Amino acid sequence: MFKMYRVHVYHIAVDDKPGGTAAKLKALADAGVHLEYVHSERADGKAGSGDLLVAPRQVKAEMDLVKKAGFHEIQEPIVMRFEGDDKTGLGGRVTMEWEKAGINLHGLMMAVVNGRFVGYAQFDHADDANKAAHLLAQLGSQE
Repeated sequence: MFKMYRVHVYHIAVDDKPGGTAAKLKALADAGVHLEYVHSERADGKAGSGDLLVAPRQVKAEMDLVKKAGFHEIQEPIVMRFEGDDKTGLGGRVTMEWEKAGINLHGLMMAVVNGRFVGYAQFDHADDANKAAHLLAQLGSQE
């Protein structure tokens, strides 16, 4: 059995230097925000700049705190969290089903901790995210 749901992702530009990301994350921690997703990378084509994407727990008060800290919600890419019991080859089976359905991933991160997997898939379009969720549910019912 798998669970999959959309997470609300917020963005802020950061300086591409030591402490650029840490300062923004510290501000959120000091405000009491619990993050379930953090993604940081250098900005394409912007020397000295980076992008920080975060997703707080899906609690309105925490989302409001993230906005107050200067982050803005993004609509694309669409980020979906999925989780379940780990099985050998699971990542390959999931991504193969998505490929067969013509779903193009914008990005993917998966990890296993204590026999459970958690993943964050990024999609360019809501239709792809919805198809991916449907296929994951079908795959979960076969497990």
